Amino acid sequence: MVSHTKNVSLAPYNSFGIDIKAAHFICFQNTNEIATIFNLPELQILTQNSEPVLILGGGSNLLLCNDINGVVIKNEIQYIKILDETTQTAMVEVGAGVPWQDFVDYTIDKQWGGVENLSLIPGSVGAAPIQNIGAYGIEVSNVIEKVNLYHIETKQFLSLTNEECCFGYRDSVFKNSLKNKTIICSVVFRLQKNPVLNISYGAIAEELKSTDPITIKEVSEAIIAIRQSKLPDPKVLGNAGSFFKNPVIDENKFQKLILKYPDLKYNQVGVLYKIYAGWLIENAGWKGYRKNQVGCYEKQALILVNYGHAKGGDVLELAQKIQTSVLEKFSITLEMEVNLIQ
Repeated sequence: MVSHTKNVSLAPYNSFGIDIKAAHFICFQNTNEIATIFNLPELQILTQNSEPVLILGGGSNLLLCNDINGVVIKNEIQYIKILDETTQTAMVEVGAGVPWQDFVDYTIDKQWGGVENLSLIPGSVGAAPIQNIGAYGIEVSNVIEKVNLYHIETKQFLSLTNEECCFGYRDSVFKNSLKNKTIICSVVFRLQKNPVLNISYGAIAEELKSTDPITIKEVSEAIIAIRQSKLPDPKVLGNAGSFFKNPVIDENKFQKLILKYPDLKYNQVGVLYKIYAGWLIENAGWKGYRKNQVGCYEKQALILVNYGHAKGGDVLELAQKIQTSVLEKFSITLEMEVNLIQ
């Protein structure tokens, strides 16, 4: 059933815990209710007046800076359905409102591989393809078969193949040509029943060195342990996870940088080099920084945190100071990974 309320605080609905208000707040739980939403007289008036419409999932990748005079639509479509199985694979459709970790837990219970390296990433399933979430050598685009969505302008339900989603590093068509134009209804994943485990990235191998045999459950548990050891729980300390993308530079720029900073942390990707943004921020002197209610997390410089009552503008101001500092010291521009709503 569609729920429509007014003047709602979004503090419980974003992982930064920023207390801003939405003039209109609408929740829906299935695709049949989407048409009802856009036929609401209040919403039609708002859209005709070009007031903003924000589609909200888990709220884990947002920085909200101002009250929203338009409407916030929260997607609460929750189901998991097996579409097809073979001896090798399982095709699973998942509602966009399912919490991401709930889906990961489901795959581990089934012993189906593909998303175990993405354990404990906050947010909802519907947000995963938008951001092309990734961690420990895996991106969600590796296992997405298609994305089912509603196009707000054409009022049509569509399906996009993996290729049509135009996935890139923390990027997709949903952040570009389809930005704010669609509601993701569900995502179809192709999972492996005999997966090849990816444990070579980061500290996973070290965490699992005394484990034999290694299963997807052990991989998931190892990643959860690693993440919990260095990342703050958003329920305790407001944050949106990695605030910046890892910048990618060419060979010429890399050689100049590594000559000056031999301990530079990076990962080579073909002929390009992905530099760890956390290393850049830490070595620019920001790790552990705090001013009033906002800061740079003491255990991981890539995380900006709300210590209780920060405003979105406070977090944004710190982010911009970090960007300026890194640019001045390393001649590298940091790009925000979070979705900035101003």
